[in-house]
Amino acid sequence: DPLDDAKKVMRREKNRAAAQRSRMKQIQKTDILHMESEKLERENAALRREVMQLTEEVKYLSMVLSHHEALCSAVDRPYLINHHSSHHRGLCLALVTPSFYHL
Repeated sequence: DPLDDAKKVMRREKNRAAAQRSRMKQIQKTDILHMESEKLERENAALRREVMQLTEEVKYLSMVLSHHEALCSAVDRPYLINHHSSHHRGLCLALVTPSFYHL
């Protein structure tokens, strides 16, 4: 029957168009996910760099604190207070200016 054939052709065309739209939608989803993945990788790399920098800062500040505590033990001995006050002040200023504070 010619009417049935026309319906089959129309159904086939509708199906083909729907399949094409579905493929395009899937491609768009894939592109969006790819861009999001790249963005997250860049953010991850930046955060890893920040963690490394902060780890170095913690190491440095721990070293400064360690040296400071060693020098401040002189305060416990009254006969060294004057020496501690004059000598220690300049040293503290020199110790607390690491390169990462100048970035």
